[in-house]
Amino acid sequence: MLTVVKIGGNVIDDPQKLADFLTDFAALEGFKILVHGGGKLATRFAERLGVPVKMHEGRRITDTETLEIITMVYGGLINKQIVAQLQARDCNALGIIGADLDLILASKRPIKNGIDYGWAGDVQRVDQLAFVRLIEAGAVPVVAPITHDGQGQLLNTNSDTIASAIASALSGHFTTRLVYCFDKKGVLTHPEDENSLLPKINRALFEQYKAQGIISAGMIPKMENAFVAAERGVEKVIVTRSDALAYLDSVDNFIGTVVEW
Repeated sequence: MLTVVKIGGNVIDDPQKLADFLTDFAALEGFKILVHGGGKLATRFAERLGVPVKMHEGRRITDTETLEIITMVYGGLINKQIVAQLQARDCNALGIIGADLDLILASKRPIKNGIDYGWAGDVQRVDQLAFVRLIEAGAVPVVAPITHDGQGQLLNTNSDTIASAIASALSGHFTTRLVYCFDKKGVLTHPEDENSLLPKINRALFEQYKAQGIISAGMIPKMENAFVAAERGVEKVIVTRSDALAYLDSVDNFIGTVVEW
């Protein structure tokens, strides 16, 4: 079993939540990959440097200055702090970006509906065999959401997309599950009410909730990528809270939303 886990910025921003999450991640049995975001920290650095932050439907618009900031914050500070903490938990982590070993090739997102995302990348290819070699050699990849275009240009790529693409690519080699961890129990029908958890969601229900504004902002790309993974052969796709990793295989104590297609 390969478990691909994506962790978001709200947990990364909280040192205790992150420490607890990494303890649970390190304890996961089987092969594993961690994909992380870190948008809030990048936003704080941008504001400190006087660089405007622009978003559209949960995705960051990336000019040249913003790309420099997120490369330093995502690929440097956050990635290496996570690697160091995993090593302290006897988890042999390897921090990487998509350019390393040509692991994740992307293309610059074209202007669509008048929106220019700048140096934002759309994943074109994941090198399945390179990931397999790393994993089977005993490494636990920790992937920062930076890719490249093969021509020397780094690209900011949505971390939910990267997690989905990696899980999808490796589902042909491993029995694979994808787990999106953030600060809610899962998909909620009332975003402020943790008791409104949906145990399952399909695309039709997602489109309904999206139209009603129940699912919005950063949850939109998360759910879109969750459905892509489910449709491409990932055995199980789960959206859950960061402290729920220990209960993934528990029939009685499972927390989260299972994504169906």
